[in-house]
Amino acid sequence: MPEIHAHDVSDPDTLAVDALRLLAADAIERAGDGHPGTAMALAPAAFVLWSGFLRFDPADPWWPDRDRFVLSAGHASVLQYGVLHLTGYDVSLEDLKSQRQLGSATPGHPERGHTPGVETTTGPLGQGVGNAVGMAVAERLLAERAGPELVDHWTWVFASDGDLMEGVSGEASSLAGHLGLGKLVVVYDDNRITIDGSTEITFTEDVAARYAAYGWQVLEVADANDREAIAGAYRQAQAESARPTLIRLRSVIAYGAPGKEGTSAAHGAKLGAEAVAGAKRAFGFDPGSSFVVPEGATERWQARVGEHRAARQAWQERFEELERRDPALAAALASPTGAPLPEGWDEGLDALAGETVDEATRKSSQKAIAALAERVPGLVGGSADLAGSNLTTLPGQPTLSAEQVGRNIAFGVREHAMGAIVNGIAAHGGLNPFAATFLVFSDYMRPAVRLAALMGLPVVYVWTHDSLGVGGDGPTHQPVEHLPALRAIPGLDVIRPADGAETIEAWRAALERTDGPTALVLTRQGVPALDRSHGQPAEALARGGYILREAAGGDPQLLLLASGSEVALAVEVAERLETDDDIPTRVVSLPSWRRFAAQPHTYRDEVIPPAVPARLAIEAASPLGWHQWTGEHGAIHAVTDYGASGPGGDLLAQRGFTPDHLTHKARQVLADTPRKA
Repeated sequence: MPEIHAHDVSDPDTLAVDALRLLAADAIERAGDGHPGTAMALAPAAFVLWSGFLRFDPADPWWPDRDRFVLSAGHASVLQYGVLHLTGYDVSLEDLKSQRQLGSATPGHPERGHTPGVETTTGPLGQGVGNAVGMAVAERLLAERAGPELVDHWTWVFASDGDLMEGVSGEASSLAGHLGLGKLVVVYDDNRITIDGSTEITFTEDVAARYAAYGWQVLEVADANDREAIAGAYRQAQAESARPTLIRLRSVIAYGAPGKEGTSAAHGAKLGAEAVAGAKRAFGFDPGSSFVVPEGATERWQARVGEHRAARQAWQERFEELERRDPALAAALASPTGAPLPEGWDEGLDALAGETVDEATRKSSQKAIAALAERVPGLVGGSADLAGSNLTTLPGQPTLSAEQVGRNIAFGVREHAMGAIVNGIAAHGGLNPFAATFLVFSDYMRPAVRLAALMGLPVVYVWTHDSLGVGGDGPTHQPVEHLPALRAIPGLDVIRPADGAETIEAWRAALERTDGPTALVLTRQGVPALDRSHGQPAEALARGGYILREAAGGDPQLLLLASGSEVALAVEVAERLETDDDIPTRVVSLPSWRRFAAQPHTYRDEVIPPAVPARLAIEAASPLGWHQWTGEHGAIHAVTDYGASGPGGDLLAQRGFTPDHLTHKARQVLADTPRKA
């Protein structure tokens, strides 16, 4: 075991650092599993940051102008929990003792909204780096809008080797360098250890050179226990205004724990009683005592809390003046997630709602975005290099760059990072972010989408080119399984509108939602504007499903259920069945299964009557999940294999998405369905 140096127990700062190390060791030992080693190694870096640089106030964890801290290495959550306890947040010693236990305030990885002081949910490596880039983007946009007297804070990140191995962090860091996000600082814990062993077996690139090539300032601290060097690096980071900063910090995992120090055994498991006792002896603590915070340690961790509290109170006075002058902007700044919608925000949508135009739903979405851009100043976002196809550019707004602030964000071909970045923008508060790409590439975004749903972040995804109707680009670009896969994410509202009117209402529903993300799934190909004179208006989309066309000539004998571009097909089939066969047929549009499932059963039974078992669902996607709506005797016409290269209309026709084929299938469903006595 290397010599434990600079551990003079009479030095209050050293005592404060070592108290955190041992709280981490004790907490994981009691939990029975976890990640103690990183916390023990990074305790000095954390102490220097919280006691000397990070601006925060435990009395108001959501103070809008606080500095943001992101623990991208979320497996080291015990580090953050220990810091929060020591700096005065509502995280008690009992909370530390119950880490990773059911119902505790200290889960295995940090969770936003669960523990005070946690900005974002991390654990899937690399996502936190992307979130932090989004937070730095949000700070820059809001500072331009509100002024530095109200928005002037930094985003700090602790990241691991694993974080920087993940591609999402590279994408996000590349964009951060391009944008010149000078108030973003990433502390890279270069401990050269992963679960499988030394990074020598997998990760030997020159990370510092890579980040320099991204356009970052790169600093080196050779010893993670050298608090003066760490403080110097932090000061140098804050002196750089044009570039984000990476601080490469050489550390020893599980520093001070005999037999475990510098080994992968300290990464994902408790140290063991012998190693914990040895660490306590090395640091001058009683090996027979646990969860000890020596006298004076807390005071050192909270050395600047009073100063920060005074800064917050002074900020509050400036904020109250803003509330009188610009209440809408004040409400946006005060929002911990997203931004409230200003009065009259949807007047432009109302104006569009009366239009009846045959066009692709992506084109209808473009009109909605243009209308919203004028009245929702917090609307920001863009596409992963597909803005001309997704039709998501905010008209009249500049594009964000190193030289200018703008609400259009050109993410480049970086879908992974785009998802993580918009999560960070939403988690920062004050803005209403969206992101766009083709539906098939939502796979690249899925980890971030899942985390947005887990955190309840109000992000909007615009996913276009939603079916085999994409055409000539072929099966690599034609989504099949994506709709049911996305619908399976708890908390994600997947809306697939049928025409322009539904698309307008889908945007309204997406922006009104404050408790989670919404996906707008849109067509490349044109679709007809639907006649709703014999059904419910498009506003019924807010309920997820509704009667678009009521059966003519009596109660329905057959139900046709569809979403998106297939609703128009269902209408044509219904008209044929009634004209040619005298079969009263109802068409139900089901743009959002999540919303429809949340309706009272009386409404659902009104739309899809249990007394009508003859049902045919039509959707140009995998059939998975449709049985919940078709019931025991219903049928589904869907897609069960991959597409092919060719004109979209020809491909859909080949797969039976034609009025002739579907009319025949509907007749067969009716014939095969048992009649009630």
